[in-house]
Amino acid sequence: MARSSRAPWKRQNPRKRAGKTSKHLTSAQKSAAKARARRAGRRYPNLVDNMRMAAKKTTKAKSSKSRTKKAAKKTRKTTARKSTSRKTAKTRKRRASATEKDPRGGLTAAGRKAFARKQGAHLRPGVTKRESEMTPQEMRRKGSWAVRFYGRAKLPPLVDAKGQPTRHALSAHAWGEPVPKTVAAARRIAAKGERLLARYRRIKESA
Repeated sequence: MARSSRAPWKRQNPRKRAGKTSKHLTSAQKSAAKARARRAGRRYPNLVDNMRMAAKKTTKAKSSKSRTKKAAKKTRKTTARKSTSRKTAKTRKRRASATEKDPRGGLTAAGRKAFARKQGAHLRPGVTKRESEMTPQEMRRKGSWAVRFYGRAKLPPLVDAKGQPTRHALSAHAWGEPVPKTVAAARRIAAKGERLLARYRRIKESA
């Protein structure tokens, strides 16, 4: 008869044979072994009862470890999906921003529509006509823009670290003015805006 088919109490403890310390059952496992013995009509649990409880512990541990691995894998997949979704959203936002902003300055037609959807404001293109061709309303619009952008006490940066015009400076192009790179150039645009507003007021008073 093969050794593996011998009764467990006639075989040597495999852990002892491997030089390992024997493991003891927990209180819960001992209670379960006693209950199993009572169901079988035995007063006390035998070796087989104890072996069965020890085997259940191993199976439970493996099952728990497997569940932990599956949960970790699921978490990684969820995190990866969220990360991809965020990257996709950022990419879309960058692309939308690129199509809404005119690289030469100001907003494109698509940008003005997007601004209207988000904030409800109805923006119009900047006035690029000569002063002699402007209507009074166009004088008021351009004058108001010039003073508001370049007449403030403290101007935002007009050039970046590389010496390139900022978006604030590039706004001048959308209104038919040279892009200012110095404070003096920005103040000249503001002064022109004040002249336009003064002319608009004179026209309104004489009407």
